[in-house]
Amino acid sequence: MKHYVLVHGAWEGSWSWEHITPLLEGKGHHVTSVDLPGSPGNPQPLDQVTMASYIQTVVDTINNLGHTVVLVGHSLAGAIISQVAEQIPEKIERLVYVAAFLLQTGDSIMKAMQRDPDGEFLPELAFAEDGSSASAAERTWRSKSFHDVTEDRILRALPLVADRAQAAEPFLAEVAVSDAKFGSVSKTYIRTSIDKMVSPALQEEMLANTSVDKVHTLKSGHFPTLSVPSELVTLLF
Repeated sequence: MKHYVLVHGAWEGSWSWEHITPLLEGKGHHVTSVDLPGSPGNPQPLDQVTMASYIQTVVDTINNLGHTVVLVGHSLAGAIISQVAEQIPEKIERLVYVAAFLLQTGDSIMKAMQRDPDGEFLPELAFAEDGSSASAAERTWRSKSFHDVTEDRILRALPLVADRAQAAEPFLAEVAVSDAKFGSVSKTYIRTSIDKMVSPALQEEMLANTSVDKVHTLKSGHFPTLSVPSELVTLLF
């Protein structure tokens, strides 16, 4: 029996794991779904939503549990879980990246998205005049994010993400990890082969630059948590 700590990506919340949690619990595992600062379950002013606040929230969650965990990150949360592992590697049994940013020191999510040859989401983002936040319209979520998700689940997710402001700072913050700490933790990467937000090409680039113990591939867009939850869960064990 394991304890899974699930960390959502940008614009999301713990709701993103609503189809994953019961499947894991049904196998006898414990599950904690984190609500990051600025998410619906943890509202914060935009100027207080930073990568540092994300990392600290997850570190505090794990420390409060008092035992080792499997730490799962989706999308932007890849950068979070890497840096959590840098702080408390002894508390993490394994890192699992789900269509997530697996970045080296000095890289950032924004830099990675800008060099993604097939990324279709970034060009459609609407940034605030001061650059402090970004949002995406319903049509963008439908065509670039949820293109392989069933309509009932799209309708559940859209009100939670469409036109919602996401703080930009976590996208701009540079990752800092080391071989001694982050590098000592076992890693699994789950690729998504029809992803338009973090393209297969970018996923391959990231995998080429960081040692990963296991790599799996799902025929899924960016949200296998919604499109193929059962298939995803089998790869988390």
